[in-house]
Amino acid sequence: METNEKLIFEKSVRGRKGYSLPPLDVPETDLKTLFPSSGLRERPADLPEVSESEMVRHYVRLSQRNFCIDSGFYPLGSCTMKYNPKINDEVSRFPGFSSVHPLQPEETVQGALELLYSLEQSLKEILGMDRVSFQPVAGAHGEMVGLMMIRAALRARGENRKNILIPDSAHGTNPASAGLAGFEVQEIRSNKDGLIDLEDLKKHLDSDCAGLMLTNPNTLGLFEKEILKISGAVHEAGGLMYMDGANLNALLGIARPGDMGFDVVHSNLHKTFSTPHGGGGPGAGAIGVKSHLAPFLPKPTVEKKGNDYFLDEARPQSIGKVSTFHGNFGNLVRAYAYILTNGGEGLSEISRMAILNANYIRKKLESVFQVAQNRACMHEVVFSAKKLKSREVHARDICKRLMDYGFHPPTVYFPLIVEEALMVEPTETESRETLDAFCDAMLAISKEIETSPELLLNAPTTTPVGRLDETEAVKKLQVRWKRENLSEGAR
Repeated sequence: METNEKLIFEKSVRGRKGYSLPPLDVPETDLKTLFPSSGLRERPADLPEVSESEMVRHYVRLSQRNFCIDSGFYPLGSCTMKYNPKINDEVSRFPGFSSVHPLQPEETVQGALELLYSLEQSLKEILGMDRVSFQPVAGAHGEMVGLMMIRAALRARGENRKNILIPDSAHGTNPASAGLAGFEVQEIRSNKDGLIDLEDLKKHLDSDCAGLMLTNPNTLGLFEKEILKISGAVHEAGGLMYMDGANLNALLGIARPGDMGFDVVHSNLHKTFSTPHGGGGPGAGAIGVKSHLAPFLPKPTVEKKGNDYFLDEARPQSIGKVSTFHGNFGNLVRAYAYILTNGGEGLSEISRMAILNANYIRKKLESVFQVAQNRACMHEVVFSAKKLKSREVHARDICKRLMDYGFHPPTVYFPLIVEEALMVEPTETESRETLDAFCDAMLAISKEIETSPELLLNAPTTTPVGRLDETEAVKKLQVRWKRENLSEGAR
């Protein structure tokens, strides 16, 4: 494979075409009679001119240089980079789903509305919630929407509480979402076991506390065993409980957020319920709420009367629309297909296998890599390379060397409360052979740290792009490409 792939513009040859169109079979019309001159180009679009085969080969070669879940293990913690059945992609492309338009009359999209209604019923049971909205188009969007509903509910009861409590181990989107929703953030410390410090929490439970935003299991992969005490204390103080559902992959069929005392939870359908993840999207951040928050859900909601489904716009306390129509519908189709395929027993097995795989890796590597909290974890395990700093080896060096062994690096330097953190999430879809191969690579790297640390400091050496200087890249960002660098023939 060519390692120095040229830009598509550099392959351009004037006059070369990648298409063939039939003769015009309608009267030709001058565009100037249809559009104002301000909307027309003065010269043709500056596009590359290549043949179809050259174009296909170019983009196929580029795609082969990327790492993807279809080509290898992706132990990226916190994002559940798992294999998703291709059949769900096929279902999402059924004409009855892919060709409908959200502005069609309700009577012509009854199947799509039925799917939304039925998916809500399924998620209500899985989450232990009373209503679900699919408008949020990502997890962080779901966070913001949930907090907007909390704010609306508090104001409806005549309160203007301003503080959202967030653990120091939280996802970075949590404080950002709270800020966007108009709240101030107060940080809650973790205790020595990596869980919420209940005493520190109680110090913040005053009349200004709007609620607690909590990930469970948390970002250390640990279940908050005092969750009932935590939710009870927050509710007693008049606050509400929000659960970041990014780690829901560990709870399916085992535990429900609603039973833990949460009032609102978002679920990353694109992570937990089958959508190929990465590349910036697409996402789906379904938001589930208890009945006392249901009046504030985004509108419209999908309702059923007799055998007919309809959109309910008459929701006076709703926070309004938060996205166009009903979110990323294709993701919702995939999620519904995934849930129906697995059923209750299958969803439970997903979480049990995710937990088993994470603990398998923890036990195989605990003798050579320090575990942040070395006890039974949930779906992910966090290691620390803190003790290796004396040898000038950091977590990022381990990750870069791992690429030479053919594995995508795990999450690095998160959660922030663990120095030199390496977060590994194996997911339920990986075989024991794959996990063994990953662990063997990590064990080999541990030996290299002792005998040949320069291998790590110069890694990666087998990838299309070698070791980069991240600091310089940030300080000297260059995103513009100059066409004048091309040869005259290419121009």
